[in-house]
Amino acid sequence: MDKPYFRQLFEPQLKEPILVEGLAGLGNVGMIAATHLIESTDAKVFAELYAPYFQDYVIVNKDGTCRPPRYQFHAAKTEKNHYIILTGDSQPSLEDTLAHYDLCDEILNFAEKYGSKFIVTMGGVITSKPGNEVYIAATSEKLAQKHLDKGTQIYGEGRIIGATGLLLGLAKRRGWKGICLLGATTGLGAERGVALSLFKVLTKILEAD
Repeated sequence: MDKPYFRQLFEPQLKEPILVEGLAGLGNVGMIAATHLIESTDAKVFAELYAPYFQDYVIVNKDGTCRPPRYQFHAAKTEKNHYIILTGDSQPSLEDTLAHYDLCDEILNFAEKYGSKFIVTMGGVITSKPGNEVYIAATSEKLAQKHLDKGTQIYGEGRIIGATGLLLGLAKRRGWKGICLLGATTGLGAERGVALSLFKVLTKILEAD
């Protein structure tokens, strides 16, 4: 394998789906929150992405079989929205900048085929004394301010590392709208409580009337 490869499992019927990203990262906050969304919407895996940029290990299943790392795309529909939910085992090395840009472009190209024009990325941000705070950044000031009453605080004057930040930035360059939700974490171990707080805010933003 010398370039990213998509494996299509079935073709979902989606209308302008919201792309929601929750990949492995600080406290696995984004990935756990995305899993909550998958379970609550009964989302189904419809495509997988494999790439030579992922770390050099395999995932071993309970039955002893193995597979390389991958990203998975889940399709879901609710009464209010259609979704493409992105989860995955790992991200490229932070030092491999080109890999991050290439993968993020592949992801956005793929979602655009289904009409995606709005993105939500999710992750963790390290704070000295986390208290389940959820921070927000967005493609516009108006969009960030819009959701402050949903339990968020503005995340200002910082950086958002990896796909969680880069997807949002590259989506903006394409004319998309979107937000990033960051749960306050120590960065030590899986922060399930933080992820649940983030998921509750996500639901208020996307599914509330």
